[in-house]
Amino acid sequence: MLKIYICEDMEAERDKIQQVIENIVLMEDLDMELGCVSEDPHKILEKVKKTQEVGIYFLDIALGTDMTGLTLAQEIRKYDPRGFIIFVTTHSEMSYMTFIYKLEALDFILKDAPEELGKRVYDCILKANQRFMSVKNKVHANFSVKVNEKVFTVDYDDILFFETSSNVHKVILHAKDRQIEFSSSLKDLTSTLDNNFVRCHRSFLVNKKNIKE
Repeated sequence: MLKIYICEDMEAERDKIQQVIENIVLMEDLDMELGCVSEDPHKILEKVKKTQEVGIYFLDIALGTDMTGLTLAQEIRKYDPRGFIIFVTTHSEMSYMTFIYKLEALDFILKDAPEELGKRVYDCILKANQRFMSVKNKVHANFSVKVNEKVFTVDYDDILFFETSSNVHKVILHAKDRQIEFSSSLKDLTSTLDNNFVRCHRSFLVNKKNIKE
């Protein structure tokens, strides 16, 4: 899940951005929720420190406190290096500062063009979701196992089930196009695979995604 944070010192602007975001998440049925909405950058930062999830951050630059949106973004990067930062501000002249601060901002939206705000926020949320899912899938998309000196990689979606082998301390991976026997146990596999794999029998660990009936 992606957490969404809004830091804006103007209440009317804050409420507008929040409403736009809530409508987008609802309409697109996205796996996202508001993590914190506040005018106080310190409050936002405290929330970020306590969570381990990747966030989407909509930040004003001039926050009327000891911390600007730029310095807040710098602090956020320490705890959420993969987070998506979007600046929503009237200070167009500050856009170059995002490069100086090395913030890798996803977008820089100007409040001076309110008619574009909804579309730009929409584009940012969809882009962040797409990138997040892409990275997530690359991390969790396959299972690798070493047999002798060769490493086999099988997409999770191609795995039908794992079975205890008749050979001691061995397991057989049954995929759509092959079988691979390797050293392991179903107990060890259960603790390392994601929750799409279920131990339905002491000798079988099945992929729920490939159950038809």
